[in-house]
Amino acid sequence: MVFPDFDPVLVRLGPIAIRWYALAYVAGILIGWRYVVRLTRTPRLWQGSASSATPLQIDDLVLWITLGIILGGRIGYILFYDLGEMLAHPLEMFAVWHGGMSFHGGFLGVALAILIFARANRLNVLRLADVVAPCAPIGLFFGRIANFINGELWGRPTNLPWGMVFCSPHIAAMSQGQCPAGLLTRHPSQLYEAALEGLVLFLVLLWATHKARWLNREGAITGLFLTGYGLARVALENVRQPDAQMPDFPLGLTMGMMLSIPMILIGLWLIWRGLHKPPAPPAPETEPQSAALAAQ
Repeated sequence: MVFPDFDPVLVRLGPIAIRWYALAYVAGILIGWRYVVRLTRTPRLWQGSASSATPLQIDDLVLWITLGIILGGRIGYILFYDLGEMLAHPLEMFAVWHGGMSFHGGFLGVALAILIFARANRLNVLRLADVVAPCAPIGLFFGRIANFINGELWGRPTNLPWGMVFCSPHIAAMSQGQCPAGLLTRHPSQLYEAALEGLVLFLVLLWATHKARWLNREGAITGLFLTGYGLARVALENVRQPDAQMPDFPLGLTMGMMLSIPMILIGLWLIWRGLHKPPAPPAPETEPQSAALAAQ
């Protein structure tokens, strides 16, 4: 299959270019925000315990998470994938329009944002993370679709019928007339990731929130997200082409694998801890309810 000639720019308004990649971030954050607010407003999901945050607190948290995604994603890419190049050309650190965002860096940025916000508002950190984690696959889905549109993060060579040649006029125009992926037929690994890290992981977490009712099991949903993402990423790294600047790590490992394995181990521990710890206590009764009981 030949890669479609997508234009990474949706529309140009004079000197301003609105890119699909930027819209993916916007869509993921906005839809994820509304989904988390809906979770906090659905009492049956909390099995009588208080929601880990109010809708107004989630509204305030969105800005912190947005900063965590952008700053963490960029800093993580520099540290994990391209430190030498950035040290040689420091101004490239700020050229986010040239690409270069790391999921693991963005994850650490979001984790730090949740930690700071929870401490500032006297909230339980893990329970706050539990209500945020179910929305993460939404952003992952849109982000991987944007990677596909950009023709980046392609997979290893393959002979499978759905393999693609990641070369088009737009890709060549952005790379001095050359297609970085060459003319080899490759796995559309971006679509695999959108399906596994996005759709499948979202459905797994949906089961945890709406069927298993784990929102009152401190840390269990966060652990499920870490484990699910880590397993998906480790599996898909076998068909995703490593970045050209990365060295050959022993045992066939990639940077993505090495960053994901700790996520799996921490996630499994959080699931075990959450399911063995007593559920969150019931929410205190409101004043009208207490008055009504006293009258009886």
